[in-house]
Amino acid sequence: MRLIANPLLCNTDYPDELRKRLGIDASQEARQAISGWPGYAVTPLRSLPGLAAELGVHRVLYKDEASRFGLGSFKALGGAYAVFRLLIDYLQERTGRQIAPSEIGTDSELRRYAGEFTVACATAGNHGRSVAWGAALFGCPCRIFVHDNVGDSRVRAIAAFGADVVRVRGNYDDSVRAAAAAAEQNGWTIVSDTSYPGYMDIPLYVMRGYMTMLDEAVQQLEGARPSHVFLQAGVGGLAAAACAYFWDLHGAAKPRLIVVEPERAACLQRSIEARKIVTVGGGLETSMLGLACGEPSHLAWDVLSRGAGHFGTIADGGIFACMRKLHDGAWSNESIIAGESAVAGLVGLIESGADPGSRRELELDRDSRILLFGTEGNTDPELYERIVDGRLDTVAPDQESTGSPRNPREARTR
Repeated sequence: MRLIANPLLCNTDYPDELRKRLGIDASQEARQAISGWPGYAVTPLRSLPGLAAELGVHRVLYKDEASRFGLGSFKALGGAYAVFRLLIDYLQERTGRQIAPSEIGTDSELRRYAGEFTVACATAGNHGRSVAWGAALFGCPCRIFVHDNVGDSRVRAIAAFGADVVRVRGNYDDSVRAAAAAAEQNGWTIVSDTSYPGYMDIPLYVMRGYMTMLDEAVQQLEGARPSHVFLQAGVGGLAAAACAYFWDLHGAAKPRLIVVEPERAACLQRSIEARKIVTVGGGLETSMLGLACGEPSHLAWDVLSRGAGHFGTIADGGIFACMRKLHDGAWSNESIIAGESAVAGLVGLIESGADPGSRRELELDRDSRILLFGTEGNTDPELYERIVDGRLDTVAPDQESTGSPRNPREARTR
């Protein structure tokens, strides 16, 4: 793994201006709402003792999101919560009164008004599925735009929640433009997990939803504090939510956060090197489809540029082998289902642990307690089966390059 230290790191307590937007207190409203949704259950925190022994560290723990709300991804927490919050905001404006969360879905007048509020996004999978599920759960129409190379199984999973799925010729950027144009024409609301100037509130809802997973993990740790958190990043929303949570919880003594990206889509590492947000061009080809992002979220950058200790990039080569080892129970006494994007942080840990220079840089030793987040399961079951049974060694990416936004309404999601 190519690893660089963050020259902008701020080793102080969590800044107040960040806490107001993305702190533990700000996330509690999301946790309270999400824990009341049908099907809510705390996802497992699994131990990987075999891997800990291989790496010579004290413990490796893996937060397994494969079962989250039956959607198979942590993104169920973010997109759906943003839909929930946006719908409450709309209903309060429409009715002129405060709306209790428990009223949504039970009050016939509110259900009628919810039918007037349409959400939309472009996606290649997990985020769009979460938005569609949230729209179905709370009773509002939904339009999801996908490009040519999005697999049929992903489209079926989105359509199963009643969303109108629109196929767009071209690549991911083309679907983003199509979603933005349709939303502008029809008065729909784009729900994106990335932020940019003029578009901050909705991605903030998404990130607060993600923090429910972090709150669960801390409770499952039962007072034990991780020394290191390896976490994969696309635009950086989840990584920033984790950084914010642990920074707010532990102050300057927070765990060391290592952000891991595909080497061909390393927008955060490139930005850290430049000490400002930069856009990575090109096709961003990677098997880690959910991480193929060309520009950081501005909200995520605000947190990670000051709070993440290191930024690393990995090649695709170890992804499928890692998925197979988890599936076969090689590092534990149970089979763990993990998708391509889920294991990026794990691959980053393995590569760092095998390199003496990285071990010294990160202070990985026999006292280290590693926390990982397995952010998705087999969200594309057909592809997953081909990978774990060894029929597939490389995967043609969906070409989901984000590139530079052509106008500020072009929200980029996955």
